[in-house]
Amino acid sequence: MAAARDQAARVRHADVDDAETAQDAAQGLGEQLGTHVAEETRHRPGDVPAAPPGEKPAAAPAAPAATSAPAPKSGKRKFVLIGFLVLLALAAASYATYYVTVGRFYVSTDDAYVRANNTVLGASVSGHIVAILPGDNTQVHKDDVIFRVDDGDYKIAVDAARTKIGTQEATIARIGRQVQAQVSAVEQAEANLASAEAGLKRAGLDYDRQQSLTSKGFASHATFEQSQAARDQGIAGVKAAQAAYDAARDNVEVTRAQQMEAQAQLAELKTALAKAERDLDFTYVRAPVDGTFSNRLVNVGDFVATGQRLGNVVPLDEVFIDANYKETQLKRIRPGQPVTIKVDAYGFRKFTGVVDSISPAAGSVFTLLPPDNATGNFTKIVQRLPVRIHVPKAVAREALLRAGMSVYATINTTAGADDADSNADLDSPMMIHPQ
Repeated sequence: MAAARDQAARVRHADVDDAETAQDAAQGLGEQLGTHVAEETRHRPGDVPAAPPGEKPAAAPAAPAATSAPAPKSGKRKFVLIGFLVLLALAAASYATYYVTVGRFYVSTDDAYVRANNTVLGASVSGHIVAILPGDNTQVHKDDVIFRVDDGDYKIAVDAARTKIGTQEATIARIGRQVQAQVSAVEQAEANLASAEAGLKRAGLDYDRQQSLTSKGFASHATFEQSQAARDQGIAGVKAAQAAYDAARDNVEVTRAQQMEAQAQLAELKTALAKAERDLDFTYVRAPVDGTFSNRLVNVGDFVATGQRLGNVVPLDEVFIDANYKETQLKRIRPGQPVTIKVDAYGFRKFTGVVDSISPAAGSVFTLLPPDNATGNFTKIVQRLPVRIHVPKAVAREALLRAGMSVYATINTTAGADDADSNADLDSPMMIHPQ
């Protein structure tokens, strides 16, 4: 009886999940109690209490019937278990077949982000901001004016440069007329030289004639001396005329050199004017590309210095994705393979892309302080290399992909990686060629 009570307590405190299982346990407990009572009655007949008058003694339950009742339930459980194992085996076989034929060619990572060639707007000239034309996060087009800087001083600089150019042009014109006057002086000196040479020629002939007459005694020495003096004067006059001619000609060259110097100064002044006009144009800060204006860093009235950052223009129609794949995943990745892109912000919506390129180095190589594993203890860490994924124009123009978004990228490496299926060991001695 104690054993029966313990069995009843254990059944009562068991955690039964199924109602049918609880009913079967209760029925088995009753059968065991009946069997135990029958055995006790059979071994101790004197202890059996007498039945009240008018009542028949209770018949003991049939033991064979009690033991044969759970048989159908046990067979049902076996059938369910076998069916479950068969389904599990089919699912495992189906997954294994999918992985061998398709799944192993898909390489995925969640370490991927949307990027864009973010353009930084800067001030090319210093001054106060007088206007900010577009609003924050608005679409702008190339050459649209974003900021206006106070242009008063720059307009004055342009006017001053133009005035200097006018003055220099007048100077060049004056020097040009001086050149013409010098050319006329050269012509006059040339004529004087010709006249002096003619006078010298006449004086020379007269000298020769007087010398001949004097030697024969037909002329006086005074006349001869006068002809000789006239000849010497003619020689001196020719030299003076020649010097005047050379001086006039040199003056022309000097004046022309001054004119060229003035023209060079004019070109310098024109360059200064171009710079002044350029600075004036830089008071209008324009958008270099089509995109969305954002990240404004100044307000109207702020003073900005040359080179100061003002804001950003993000070309959303040219976004791309950088997916950082592990080095152990790059074996079959090749440019041109299709990519399925799942953006966290849009739930189950998927986009398509194409592998554009693979980075030539891991991200750690481009850091400010690259790691040096030649010293100290070493712990191997799997490196990641950025894979550039091209987003089609049609997808980018929807403006759904924003720079910085997290994405889940899956590359289909089925095609384009036949060389990765080679069983050749690239590290084997047969692949090493002597130098």
